[in-house]
Amino acid sequence: MKDLKTYLESGILEQYVLGDLSKDEMLEVERYVVQYPEIRRELEEIENALQKYAQQNAIEPSVRNRSKIIDALEIPGNKNEVPVKQIEKASGTTKFYKYAFAASLSLLFISIILLINLNNKLRESYTQIAVLESGNQKFSNQVNYIENELTEAKNTLQYYRNPASYKLITLKGSEKAPDARVTLAFNPDREEVMIDMSNLKMPSNDNEHQYQLWAIVDGKPVDLGVFDSGSSTAGMKKMKSVKSAEAFAVTLEPRGGSISPSLEQMMAMGNI
Repeated sequence: MKDLKTYLESGILEQYVLGDLSKDEMLEVERYVVQYPEIRRELEEIENALQKYAQQNAIEPSVRNRSKIIDALEIPGNKNEVPVKQIEKASGTTKFYKYAFAASLSLLFISIILLINLNNKLRESYTQIAVLESGNQKFSNQVNYIENELTEAKNTLQYYRNPASYKLITLKGSEKAPDARVTLAFNPDREEVMIDMSNLKMPSNDNEHQYQLWAIVDGKPVDLGVFDSGSSTAGMKKMKSVKSAEAFAVTLEPRGGSISPSLEQMMAMGNI
């Protein structure tokens, strides 16, 4: 919605409460009520104001006041000069107004009851719409999550299905992390190194440290980037490029990585 203030001042919410909108317009208002808290609050204030107004004006007159009102409906004039037929006509007119007055009171009370019921039904509708919107959003998020997982799984399979293009290398845990295991996909021609995050088995690292991958090239370590053990990435994580390597290793370093590996924090290593 481009201009929320203009929408609130347009009078469409008052028309909605009074039932003067088309079906499509009413559905649009109900959709906006769920999306925008400002519209919901404004609509509730309008409903409460109308309900309060109806209740304040729904006071049944006392017998005395009702008699005065009915007497005020009598036709003025000199009774001695009024023909009998005119008197009968005036009497019939008075009875008509009495019945009309009683009917008006009945309609007023019925209107109040209908307004209260309508207000309750509107609140129930808002709740149901909100629940449906929430359910649809959760379902949509689940579908997107599953689709992402499937996409990542397909991307991961291509590395396992092409051993000629990608060498699969397993880095085994050191004495500091005997259960650690890291699977790499290495393509020298493309100079690509990928970590299979779905099969990653490393101890959890804290917020001040990260794992750093190294390639051993001509006996020297080359930085290939950092990663976290608790990463939400389920597929293959692309690291820095390297053309050739004799082995790979993982160390635990300060967050952001180090210039050279901390050998005392060696966590996993594997030869090609």
